[in-house]
Amino acid sequence: MAQKLTGSADVVILGGGSGGYACALRAAQLGMSVVMIEAGSLGGTCLHTGCIPTKALLHAAEIADSVREASTFGIEATLGGVDMTAVNKYKDEVVASLYRGLQGLVASREIELVAGRGRVVDDRTVEVELADGGIGTYRGEALVLATGSQPKSLPGLNIGGSVMTSDRVLELDHVPDSVVVLGGGVIGCEFASVWTSLGAHVTIVEAAATLLPTEDPWTTKQIERAFRKRGITLRTKTAFSGVTERPGGGVHVDLDDGSQLEADLMLVAVGRGPRTADMGFEESGVELDRGFVVTDEWLQTTVPGVFAVGDIVAGPQLAHRGFAQGMLVAEQLAGVDCTPVEDNGIPRVTYSNPEVASVGLTESEAAKQFGEVTTVVYDLAGNGKSRILRTSGGVKLVQAGPEGRVVGIHLVGERVGELIGEAQLIYNWQATAGDVAQHVHAHPTQAEALGEAHLALAGKALHAHS
Repeated sequence: MAQKLTGSADVVILGGGSGGYACALRAAQLGMSVVMIEAGSLGGTCLHTGCIPTKALLHAAEIADSVREASTFGIEATLGGVDMTAVNKYKDEVVASLYRGLQGLVASREIELVAGRGRVVDDRTVEVELADGGIGTYRGEALVLATGSQPKSLPGLNIGGSVMTSDRVLELDHVPDSVVVLGGGVIGCEFASVWTSLGAHVTIVEAAATLLPTEDPWTTKQIERAFRKRGITLRTKTAFSGVTERPGGGVHVDLDDGSQLEADLMLVAVGRGPRTADMGFEESGVELDRGFVVTDEWLQTTVPGVFAVGDIVAGPQLAHRGFAQGMLVAEQLAGVDCTPVEDNGIPRVTYSNPEVASVGLTESEAAKQFGEVTTVVYDLAGNGKSRILRTSGGVKLVQAGPEGRVVGIHLVGERVGELIGEAQLIYNWQATAGDVAQHVHAHPTQAEALGEAHLALAGKALHAHS
């Protein structure tokens, strides 16, 4: 029996996070009518519980570190403490201002924003439990699934009390004295960095052999060395076996090697899973694999006219990836000439202290794909701006063969996330070391480190020891 429609549009988008709203804005810009359905707040995880609030906390943490270390620069300053109420107010103001801006932008494009929880009920049709009551049904000439992700847990691990995911720890009104971070990926490393800067003792428990296990081994050695120097305890190659709440507060954590940890709280940072369960996807013919929506390179699902973008598509769970994918779908629908998004060409940044940034392939991935590879590492100790900032780290380049294109760029150090823009152009435009070496980098900047690394790879190193 046909559904009675509340509304229809050229494009119906289920989810208003980075991928969803980017698709909506670009589709409207290209002259299409758009309905966007969102159960929570426009902007999704990135704006409200992910990228933006966590980076605001990281900036506050950076300021705490700067004050603490001021005397080493000849500045008399004392860190009197951390007022988490004021820190949270700053964080929330950043989020609120961006939220207002996004709301205004969506309204200005005449996008119909439907508040409520949607479920796919038929081909390109979504039934919505409306936030203000009642049921609405919306059908699009195209349907875009953009329902995002949610924090994962482990079997038998109950979230609650002093056991928290990243969503809840953003609301803490105090700095805990001690924290166990379960998971040494991006989220775990960023929160470990924040709490260390704000004065907590942090232990990271990671079952894999290294922190940030998807990064190049050179990178992981750099970040682990830096974290240990900062006083962070690392328990890699160590699996979690259980946690209990202490009667007086805090947690008792059991590890599979028989050891125990005591802390004020435990952050569960074991990754994020796709939000696709009980949303009618499979019932409508959309194929799932381990919870992720199966798509081709153009993000088309197994149902014609139905697309998926963002964290529900297997690959790097990055807001800017979802943003690019949303634009790609909108441009396809409008008949614009466009190119699929290549995951390896998307920059990746961990905003810890020090930062980690990369684009392209690790050394082992490059060797598997190209056979012979050439690598070079440029140490930030030779970079003037990095010495001024008193940061350690470096730049590692991976080249296909002895003289091929640069296929991997890996950076560690304070503020190196700001260098990833040039790095992604080098990778995506398939530049060789010689192509980059001929360009002049401003002095003194950290960008010079990229230039020096490419000079070295091109056989023109000026500052390397012979």
